[in-house]
Amino acid sequence: MATNIKSGTCTAPASNGCSEKPKEGEGRGYWGTKAEFILTVMGAIIGPGNVWRFPYLCYKNGGGVFFIPYILFMCTCGVPLFFLETALGQYTSQGGITCWKKICPLFQGMGYASHLIIAFSATSYIIIIAWAFFYLFSSFSADLPWATCGHYWNTDSCLDLNHPNLSLAMTSRLNATLPVAEFWQRRVLKVSGGIEEVGSLRWELVFCLVLTWIICYFCVWKGIKSTGKAAYITATFPFIMLLILLIRGVTLPGALDGIIYYLYPDISRLSDPQVWMDAGTQIFFSYAIGLGFLTSLGSYNTYNNDCYRDCFYLCLLNSATSIVAGFAIFSILGFMTYEQGVDISEVAESGPGLAFIVYPRAVAMMPMPQLWSVCFFIMIILLGLDSQFVGLECLMTSLVDLFPTYLRQGYRRELVLLAICSVCCLLGLSLVTEGGMYLLQLLDHHVCSGTTLLLLSLFQSVSISWVYGADRFYSNIADMIGYHPNPFMKYCWTYITPLICFGTFIFSIVKYSPLKFSNTYVYPLWANILGWFIATVSLSLIPLFVLYKIKQGEGTLRQRFLLLCKPVDNLPLQPKCLPKMETNGITGHTELKPLSHNEELAQ
Repeated sequence: MATNIKSGTCTAPASNGCSEKPKEGEGRGYWGTKAEFILTVMGAIIGPGNVWRFPYLCYKNGGGVFFIPYILFMCTCGVPLFFLETALGQYTSQGGITCWKKICPLFQGMGYASHLIIAFSATSYIIIIAWAFFYLFSSFSADLPWATCGHYWNTDSCLDLNHPNLSLAMTSRLNATLPVAEFWQRRVLKVSGGIEEVGSLRWELVFCLVLTWIICYFCVWKGIKSTGKAAYITATFPFIMLLILLIRGVTLPGALDGIIYYLYPDISRLSDPQVWMDAGTQIFFSYAIGLGFLTSLGSYNTYNNDCYRDCFYLCLLNSATSIVAGFAIFSILGFMTYEQGVDISEVAESGPGLAFIVYPRAVAMMPMPQLWSVCFFIMIILLGLDSQFVGLECLMTSLVDLFPTYLRQGYRRELVLLAICSVCCLLGLSLVTEGGMYLLQLLDHHVCSGTTLLLLSLFQSVSISWVYGADRFYSNIADMIGYHPNPFMKYCWTYITPLICFGTFIFSIVKYSPLKFSNTYVYPLWANILGWFIATVSLSLIPLFVLYKIKQGEGTLRQRFLLLCKPVDNLPLQPKCLPKMETNGITGHTELKPLSHNEELAQ
């Protein structure tokens, strides 16, 4: 029996117990180059949240001390689950729905649940890109419209930024508002008084929204051929912009003060459970875990691709980008403190406020403000676009895998994609109304992050480790990449990750508080119930699908259950003809070693 030592696969027939590359993926296509896979995954996991969410959380939760819980969650949840999802797609050569049908049919509902969340995310997340386009178009003017007062949207209490001698105390006494805040609230959003006040459509935002959907459609319409090529631009150019902004930021006066605010360690914060909660949710949010993105993208890899190494470096790159973005953002906040005497705690905030209020306010004080404004919002647009069209690609991948005979013929795939984009665009119109900001925050808080991703990750690790079998999946990976990954991965899938996910979920329930907007508007009870209902609709697909599959089966209840827990078709189980494994004392990997002639005969 001949053995391929490099790939860890066997040349003997599968009937003899040797695992071969699954044939379900034939006709789906593969990445043109390794770089296309790396860049597309980079685009999926590195988004605007790296620029505005992580820096604020680091500052808020003890500065440099925040790295301790962040790194702990990264090692025990982020990297293991990131690797699990990517390896699952590569091993099955299936998207985020049909991979569960192959590996564990009982939990196929997880695929449907995650893809429904992707649809909600695609509808809401794209609004951020529409806002960025609005700011980008506004940057091409003689004077930045948010830099001064005197425009038709400004109020009498508008305080011109060109008067830096006014102190913060005087500003508070006069009940003044900054022009950048009035531009955001009264010009861009024209925000209403609450979620119950829908108001009219913001037609300029409607145009930006339609433009964004058109761009996303043409990035995905040819499948991974167009997605991979688009990633060369959308995944690399933001890094160039971020580097330029970082260099510019650290050379401004007062930058050091901002960096100190960003990293100043407060050891006492480690005793606050909320710090650990923020670190965990940031990892799940930033790594795009639980959504099926990584499974779908990994399914286009060749069978013997070293996904273990790829995932490790991609996770490091993601976290490093967040840290570097913090230096870029807070150096500029330090410059604002130096120029105007405003305490940095007044301007360091999370969410869209950091991108659409604080940073525009900072660039308005720089030389050549239009240039820096254009650079910043191009970066935000590209960071958002690649995450957006990768989500669409994952949806289409799963649909094509569900209906391969129908959707791989002619232009049917393109027409289905057009229908999805059109429906999502129409649904998104409710988010560009005067009350749309309230609905957007409601969807983001309840449906597209936090508890839903936490529970999906919990079900995912339990189904792989305790139903399919952690040892079996660990051997499947060794069959693909040619060596056993560090055993710590397997222990995380089996014990550590489920315990941490469950503990974080319980803590989120205990510490639950009603949703607020800008710390002043408290959402009414019916709005919170609506948010939880939408989240429940997604997660309920998991138990409902379990009941449906058991009802459709044959035999006793126990026989149906056991049958649905087994992998189907010709997926390899435990590879029987792998070379023997030996641990490398330097790298920690368990590497494949050639079998002796007698050992081959014994197998």
